[in-house]
Amino acid sequence: MEVRAKKALGQHFLTDQKVARAIVDALETKGPVLEVGPGMGVLTQYLLEREDIDLKLVEIDTESVEYLLTHFQGMQGRLMEADFLTLPLERIFPGDFCVIGNFPYNISSQIFFKVLDHKDHIPQVVGMVQKEVAERIAEKPGSKTYGILSVLLQAWYDIEYLFTVGSGCFAPPPKVESAVIRLRRNGRTDLGCDEKLFKTVVKTAFGQRRKMMRNPLKPLAAAKATREGWPPEELSAFLSQPVFSQRPEQLSVEDFVALTNLLA
Repeated sequence: MEVRAKKALGQHFLTDQKVARAIVDALETKGPVLEVGPGMGVLTQYLLEREDIDLKLVEIDTESVEYLLTHFQGMQGRLMEADFLTLPLERIFPGDFCVIGNFPYNISSQIFFKVLDHKDHIPQVVGMVQKEVAERIAEKPGSKTYGILSVLLQAWYDIEYLFTVGSGCFAPPPKVESAVIRLRRNGRTDLGCDEKLFKTVVKTAFGQRRKMMRNPLKPLAAAKATREGWPPEELSAFLSQPVFSQRPEQLSVEDFVALTNLLA
């Protein structure tokens, strides 16, 4: 039995065993681990060899689920046929757990946003994604590829770009290169600002990334002016501060924290 790669699910099955082994070896952890999108089990086979982890798997593709149940012993109770993006992780893992997978290209960003929602219980992630997504996540301020995911993930995780994977390592071969990254939870327990507003500021600033930040952030500044009863000239003076003359890719996580406190 073979599993057909489905374009709608963003499936490209890894076939290179050396790469699969390297991805599993990059997971530096023990205890509960969730594999996202195991497909035909190219990572699963090596994860099951590790006695230091307690593996669970989530797969949305019924055909892949049937394949895994047929070809791997002990899948009952480990394998969930479900959508990771809607999976109630807190019910499945009462404590900490790590995440690994060859993430579907079409939902890789959504996977990382879900990781952020559970950041206090996910100490490490090892994932293969489209190369440009990996570069964006790992990038530092000042680059054109630095963006929303860069800031939000780097606020809570140390990011490592581990290695690039060519398209010939997959069936069917994708039109782009892939890369493996590792996220390790950093020591930050508090941002030092309102976390919800921080997310809003970051997403709003990068919504018009080619413009100076006074343009996209003016509504947030105006809302602050209304709350505090400023006259019009005070709002103009507020927006004339140097930070609002910068573009979002120039700001570090700490800069965005300071900006959030400024707008609070």
